[in-house]
Amino acid sequence: MTCIAVANQKGGVGKTTSAINLATALSATGKHVLLIDLDPQGNASTGLGINQQQRTKSSYDLLIGSATLDEAVVQSCVPGLDVIPATVDLSGAEIELVELDERTHRLDRAIARSRGTWDIILIDCPPSLGLLTINAMVASDSLLVPLQCEFFALEGLSQLLSTVERIRSRFNPGLSILGVALTMYDRRNRLTEQVSTDVRAVLGRVVFDTVIPRNVRLSEAPSYGLPALIYDHRCVGSQAYIALARELIGRLPRTEAVAA
Repeated sequence: MTCIAVANQKGGVGKTTSAINLATALSATGKHVLLIDLDPQGNASTGLGINQQQRTKSSYDLLIGSATLDEAVVQSCVPGLDVIPATVDLSGAEIELVELDERTHRLDRAIARSRGTWDIILIDCPPSLGLLTINAMVASDSLLVPLQCEFFALEGLSQLLSTVERIRSRFNPGLSILGVALTMYDRRNRLTEQVSTDVRAVLGRVVFDTVIPRNVRLSEAPSYGLPALIYDHRCVGSQAYIALARELIGRLPRTEAVAA
């Protein structure tokens, strides 16, 4: 089982959209996928058609220890894709976790105790570098970073990379960066091209070849409780996420890549 945290402390970079559509694309390859919604806004849950009545157990219960992974899991509208939903209770989890033992390893312990048979776990992190995101990084094998093609997004990248180094040195030496995905890409905008060039010059092959374009269908899909790949699989946004998932699979450990 491979666990991937989808994280960026800056909001509005396409993090949740990436988590939803990559999870959908990966499940379409025949993999059994689990998406853990660790964002108090719960957008990943909503975007996969999980209504409030279905969220009797959530990622909050997982962290405080009142539910196991297997008890909290909900089947999404996508075959082969399960979800651990989020509720507003998660907004107070940062404060509660401070008082708990092993506060940085709560999610890691919950995953380790699971009887689930998922091939890949994706964790949709909140737009911050607090205890929720730290729990996700400690529990993960690798990190996927959606990066909006704007100047301010670049400023936050160095802070995120510094946090990754601290997690490696203190809690999870095996944590790697699976890749940086450029999102909201607009070829008509010179700044977009400049940001892309700068990021690739600094990070090289860490940056995925595939870029995710600005696309209205990607924005519309969540309002229908569907991933874009189901809402309109022919749109350029969906096709980009299919290509990105193909790249992602190629970067997984060899046994995972062969299974795909």
